[in-house]
Amino acid sequence: MMTDPQQGSGWAGARCIRCFVSGRVQGVFFRASAAHEAQRLGITGYARNLPDGRVEVLACGDSDALDSFKAWLHRGPSAADVSAVACETQDYRPLSAFTTH
Repeated sequence: MMTDPQQGSGWAGARCIRCFVSGRVQGVFFRASAAHEAQRLGITGYARNLPDGRVEVLACGDSDALDSFKAWLHRGPSAADVSAVACETQDYRPLSAFTTH
């Protein structure tokens, strides 16, 4: 599983993904549910609502956990109706938690 994420960019197997989630994803506890799922998987980052109705998610952690999290983003919480998820890989950055804003 994961080692100490505070080790920085040299942390083997770690990466970040930045995703934009479209559909009915605001007002359905998407961000809070994403934070819960991220915590369960040991992922750090954030989820925030965008003015255009999408949710932006930055998730950092090991590759296997991120793959699981990305699959979850396609489903979201039960009240959500996800129509699209667009992600890009980014360099790993050590973050202390997964936050919502």
